[in-house]
Order: sequence, then C-alpha cells, then structure tokens
Amino acid sequence: MSEYYVISRDEHDKLVQAAYEARGYDAAESAEGTKLCAEAARHGIRTHNALKALHLDHLFGSATGGCNPGAEITVLPGRFKGSEVWDANLKLGQSVAYRAIERCIELADEYGIGQVSVDNAFHYLWGGGYMFEAARRGYIAYTNCTSTLAEVVPFCGKTPTLGTNPHSWGFPTFGTRDFPMVIDWATSTVAMGRVQQLKREGKELPPQAAVDKDGNPTQDPNEVAALLPFGMHKGYGLSLINEIVGAYIGGSLPTIRGKADQKPEGEKTTSSFYFQVIHPDAMNGGAFAKGRDQASNVGAVLDDIFQEGNEKSIIPGQFEAAFQKRSDEAGGLLFTEAELKEFNELAEEVGFPQFDIASLKRA
Repeated sequence: MSEYYVISRDEHDKLVQAAYEARGYDAAESAEGTKLCAEAARHGIRTHNALKALHLDHLFGSATGGCNPGAEITVLPGRFKGSEVWDANLKLGQSVAYRAIERCIELADEYGIGQVSVDNAFHYLWGGGYMFEAARRGYIAYTNCTSTLAEVVPFCGKTPTLGTNPHSWGFPTFGTRDFPMVIDWATSTVAMGRVQQLKREGKELPPQAAVDKDGNPTQDPNEVAALLPFGMHKGYGLSLINEIVGAYIGGSLPTIRGKADQKPEGEKTTSSFYFQVIHPDAMNGGAFAKGRDQASNVGAVLDDIFQEGNEKSIIPGQFEAAFQKRSDEAGGLLFTEAELKEFNELAEEVGFPQFDIASLKRA
C-alpha cells in the first residue's frame, strides 16, 4: 500500500495561505508563498514543502524579524537595460522569486537576456519551481541563492562556513519530451530539509552526508551538526560560487547570515538571489545539421544522449515530472502520515479543521 495520502490542492492552499496571513503576510505574498509550497509537493519535493517553508519562517522569518510581512521591493537605479538589482527589504522569499522570474522573462523578451539580482532577501525555498515556471513557457533560466545559514563544511575543513547554496537550471524541450529539463541541486550531499524529513520519518541519512558536533560522520539525523559538500572539491566549488555571487550583490557574511540576534554592528544577515532568463532565439545560430530547426535539434541531441543502452538513464526533471503526473492523476497533493500530522498541528494553530487521516484515499 502506498505511503502517500491525498489531500486536495484547494484544502492545502487555503490552510497554508491562512497560516501565512496569520503571521502578518498580505494576501498576494501569501498566495505566492503558498503556490511554491504546493508546486513543491506536487512535484514530490518533500524537503521544501509548506512544512519546511513555515518552519523556516518561524525560526528565521516573521517570528524573529528576518522577514518583513507586507514589505515592498525597491528597484535600485541602474544603467544596464537588461539588468535590474532589487532590494527585497526582507519580503517573503517565494514572493520575491516569482516576481523576479517574471521580470527576467519580460527583459528577455525585449533584450534576449534578462537578469535580476536581489539583496536583503529571505530564503526562496525550491529553486527548481521557478525554473519549471520559466522552462514550461519556453525560456532558458538559471538561479542561485545563498542559504539562510552556514551549515556546510568546506572541502578539507572542519567548520561550517558555507550555505547549502543551491543551483537551478531550466531548459525547454520544445515538445520533444513531456517535460522541460530542470537541474536543481543543493551543493551539500543532502539538503538540511532532507535531514528534517528523514528525522520525521525515522530514517537514516546516506553515508558521508553529514557530521556530528565532534566532526565525525553520522547517518543519524538527530545527531547532525553540519553537512558535507557533494563530490568533495566539486560541490565545494559550486557552493563557493553562490557565496561570491552574493558578495558581488551585497550579501552578508555566511557565518552570521540568518542570525539577526548575533550580528556585529553594521553587518547584514540576509540572503541574496540571482536570476537569469535567456530567450532561446537569442542563442540561435541557425546552422543546424540536416535542416533541423532549434527545437528539433534539441530533441536530436537528447535522443543521441539517451540512445540504445541508455534507456534507463534519467533526464533531470524526469522524477519531478513523473511525481507531478502522479499527483495530478490522484487529484491532489500527496503527503505521508507523518507530514499530515504536522499539517494537523498547523490546522489547529490557525483554527482550521484537521485532516481525518484514516479517511483519506491513498495514491
């Protein structure tokens, strides 16, 4: 029997939006925050669903001054037509991110490429969600961000001084596949959200993913003090990229980020975002072999990579697209019993009816 129970998206969205509004967020930003949470669940991203989002908000957001409900974004003066720099003023991260990707698309439509850099931000959760948003509409997109906390030990080091610092890419496949190609990964072996999920489910971490307070490897999610970069020096280098990009934008020191109550005078504790969208026409060289156009050429390249012998290889975004199909066919969003128990705690907090887990269908 499946471990997943189905709740309707409407029930989910009403509960999560009410939770955001109860914390002081306005209706528009609450809806944007809820949308990303729902899309994460719909695509099987259980590490960045509403439970993670609201947990982050409680620890580092509206409850502690790290996020400012109802804040307005300030677009800073600039001299480059295809680029904008925003001061998020601690606005809810998902709200800022959805608006940034929309603005990048507008800029790409006009200039071929658009970028938005965001200072004074709060974590936007699942970067892949914004990439699916752009790639499904036919755009190439990229984002990275600096994480809320420094939880990752640098390669050959012992002290966590880096964030989990995800990178996310989205590529349209122009109908040659049933889903866009979306590459989305934290630069740690696992995200801290995975640690929380495994703790919730009573499961172990994979080997060489985390260390305890003494710096010793651990697979017990209850003993995790810091995470390790994936691929040793390779994941470390990718994590470092986010910190340096954030530094160019105006980001804070990694080891005090997210710690508003501990910051030295004059320092910042906020995250930074970077978004870029490219219109495929801006990259079109036109000289495709055998009379192919850009779209069919993308399909031909994918066919060549995943030819006979590679049928079991995975195209990035395939798992998420398969889970999305499963969710849609089930008629809602899929959660485990442990997750639904936490949703019921949330429902009690905001005065909503709790889910009768035993009566829910499984999928």
